[in-house]
Amino acid sequence: MSKIFETQDGSHSIISDSFGESYHSKYGAIQESTHVFIHSGLFHRIQGAKQLSVLEIGFGTGLNALLTLQEANKRQLPVYYEAVEAYPISVEEAKQLNYPDLIEEQVAGTFLQMHEMAWNEPQQITPYFSFLKKQSRFEQLRYQNAFDVIYFDAFAPNAQPELWEEEILQIMYNALKENGVLTTYCAKGVVKRCLKGVGFIVESLKGPPGKREMTRAVKPPSVRS
Repeated sequence: MSKIFETQDGSHSIISDSFGESYHSKYGAIQESTHVFIHSGLFHRIQGAKQLSVLEIGFGTGLNALLTLQEANKRQLPVYYEAVEAYPISVEEAKQLNYPDLIEEQVAGTFLQMHEMAWNEPQQITPYFSFLKKQSRFEQLRYQNAFDVIYFDAFAPNAQPELWEEEILQIMYNALKENGVLTTYCAKGVVKRCLKGVGFIVESLKGPPGKREMTRAVKPPSVRS
């Protein structure tokens, strides 16, 4: 079993046995996920939206999905959420994570539901949050103009460099709608160059605690004559 540890904001994370990497920053799992994916990703597309579609690359502990569900319920905004994971954690590991104790009571019960539900079968978790988790390798995805937001939460480039190269980032670009946004904790220059290379407009943003920068990439609208 992978090692579960407490980060500095009191929320848990996991160190993967397979990749030797933590799923979140030691400075705070909830703090990092909220900053990088909710505030810098979801909120960037939420203004005026009637509904949103989110693709998460790396379901991991399920924290990003839980925080997104919380926002969907709070705002009464329908969100379709698809999470892709090649190497899922076990339900037994998920049961040891303390996110339900730290998140508002109304959504806490949905955390294990997302981990226990069947793969590749969509489910309406709440009236405002429909969810599908797909066990797949990222390079097998073939979406076209399907999502408003992508949370790119793969393990760091030093652990899985192949997931940060142009081939995968092109798949992400294709999956986004025009003006769609990809957000990631990674701020490496080589990754930003790859994002620009496939067509993204790239922004460097202030990072979460313990990290100077993070990255947001926007798919520009097509030029029409």
